[in-house]
Amino acid sequence: MRSKTGSVLAALAALAAAVLIATALSATTTATASAAPIRIMPLGDSITGSPGCWRALLWNRLQSAGHTNVDFVGTLPPQGCGVAHDGDNEGHGGYLATNVASQNLLPGWLSATQPDIVLMHFGTNDVWSNIAPATILGAFTTLVNQMRSSNPNMKILVAKIIPMNPSTCGECAQRTVNFNNAIPGWAAATTTPQSPIIVVDQWTGFSTGTDTYDGVHPNASGDQKMSDRWYPALVDALAGGGTATPTVTTTTPPPGGCTATYKVTGQWQGGFQGEVTVKNTGTTSRSAWAVAWTFAGGQQITQLWGGTLSASGSSVTVRNTSWNGLLTPGASTTFGFLGSWNGTNPAPAPTCS
Repeated sequence: MRSKTGSVLAALAALAAAVLIATALSATTTATASAAPIRIMPLGDSITGSPGCWRALLWNRLQSAGHTNVDFVGTLPPQGCGVAHDGDNEGHGGYLATNVASQNLLPGWLSATQPDIVLMHFGTNDVWSNIAPATILGAFTTLVNQMRSSNPNMKILVAKIIPMNPSTCGECAQRTVNFNNAIPGWAAATTTPQSPIIVVDQWTGFSTGTDTYDGVHPNASGDQKMSDRWYPALVDALAGGGTATPTVTTTTPPPGGCTATYKVTGQWQGGFQGEVTVKNTGTTSRSAWAVAWTFAGGQQITQLWGGTLSASGSSVTVRNTSWNGLLTPGASTTFGFLGSWNGTNPAPAPTCS
């Protein structure tokens, strides 16, 4: 028979062991909670979800590159593709973005999945239905507001949609161009530092003849192209890109002149989005303006809206369009652009005249 002292010591040892186990479990739970995966929602129509095999390619590329702490989310299950991947998605075949917005469908999907990042390739069926770009983008704004209500820090990657040229819609090809051309301006007006909108160009370099099986839906080569376009922008979002304070430079206003304020509104690997605000600082109205700067990092403008671009090497000049040249004293206007960069992306110092 053990002594009382021996029994007490044994009890204390058992208690100490229990405390150590509980502490270890607590530490493990805390570590697991702090390493919660980043939740990514692929959102769109059949190009995203039926079966949307670009998602499988993208998922596996992320895994092989070491981006393993991610979770693709959605209320829809995987839909084939023949390779193992996280197939949860919100790609609803036949859906229109305008209907999803007007029928208030997105809040329920967001509530069920709680994404941190949304990959949105949406609007193909709206374009096919001859809905005006402004109406589709109005629906996009509704969806973005709902995303931000779900998560104020939501990062939103919005695609310029892939081309389409179905045999039953001769006008769809040009309608797609018109819609895509309107997306960057909408994104520039809607993005915020806290919840950036990054435009991902899925249109350029994509051929309906070789990259789709029906003029609309991607085949294997189309899926690969879509995955390749999403990847750098998504990796940048995973690394925290697009949330930094925007880079801003402002001219020193000459007497009776104007100022130009340059701002980077979003940046990703190899590309960025910017805007320039032109303000009349004089005491009289002006009927025209021109903004000029020189890029120091090899950047190039690839698309511009709200102005007329002239570029030669690193030198850039943007002049007003027919509708925004008139500025009364104190009035301002803004033009935006997409650009490419390699290595560094320092902000230039624009001049206004």
